Amino acid sequence: MKARWLAAALVGGVLVGTLPAAAQQKVTIAVSVPSADHGWTGGLLYAAKKEATLLEKAYPGLRVIVKPSPGAADQASALEDLIAGQQVDALVVLPQNSAELTAPIKRVKDKGVFVTVVDRGLTDPTIQDVYVAGNNPALGRVSGEYFKQRFPDGADIVVLRGIPTVIDNERVDGFKKAIEGTKIKILDSQYANWSRDDGFKVMQDFLAKYKHIDAVWAQDDDIALGVLAAIGQAKRDDIKLVLGGAGMKDMIKKVMDGDKLMPVDVLYPYNMIATAMAVTAARYYGDAAVRGTYILDSPLITKENAKEFYDPSSPF
Repeated sequence: MKARWLAAALVGGVLVGTLPAAAQQKVTIAVSVPSADHGWTGGLLYAAKKEATLLEKAYPGLRVIVKPSPGAADQASALEDLIAGQQVDALVVLPQNSAELTAPIKRVKDKGVFVTVVDRGLTDPTIQDVYVAGNNPALGRVSGEYFKQRFPDGADIVVLRGIPTVIDNERVDGFKKAIEGTKIKILDSQYANWSRDDGFKVMQDFLAKYKHIDAVWAQDDDIALGVLAAIGQAKRDDIKLVLGGAGMKDMIKKVMDGDKLMPVDVLYPYNMIATAMAVTAARYYGDAAVRGTYILDSPLITKENAKEFYDPSSPF
């Protein structure tokens, strides 16, 4: 658990709780994120609010505004309101999607605002000053390497994808590259929109279509919960492995407890938003060069290291 939050607690290489109280300059950071429409974004909002409290305590002159938005149009409107109604020095934004939010974020940038983009990159990356994201190619690669280790003699598997995005493509490409040259065969691959309900529906279709499936790569824990529900309802015992991704506390608990169907998970940290906020604050309060790209790792979560990533107080 400590290691999971360490990056979020660092500003310019100094723990936020130990920074001098002399840093009193007035700075406003706006944080724009999607509403908690599924588990991972729920964790994201939790982390953003928690980090806002920590940063405001560390820097007496800092004000952090966290604004969730339920859709792309709402987020664009919220960004317009933020820059029209008050002086904002910096924006930390996880866009609902890349295409619709690039122009609104550019308008914010054109006002002289420092821009940190999180996770879902813009169609014009020159707009951003900082980019913070999980390692999507690694999430796919680590998952594929585990499949290769688990099924050395081959397996028939199905793949549930997220939504049609660069992120999803990177994950799937990483997975396929990792299993190249093996006898692991992908029977089918369908989008499940990083949704528990869609994961259930897609897996129902797969179960009806294929009488034998050895394993499922869901690449997302919300999808994986839907997959598990469909398998349980169908009473299928041929499936030996379901692998999601992200680090949902319920999934990590399964790993900790030695669940046979879900013995591992792969981290895609929702608290990347906290890291982005801390790095942005360092632009004003830390003597550090912060411009650039920060990619957070996607390690395999096993029974041996699961406690390090488990936060029972998180909503995700």
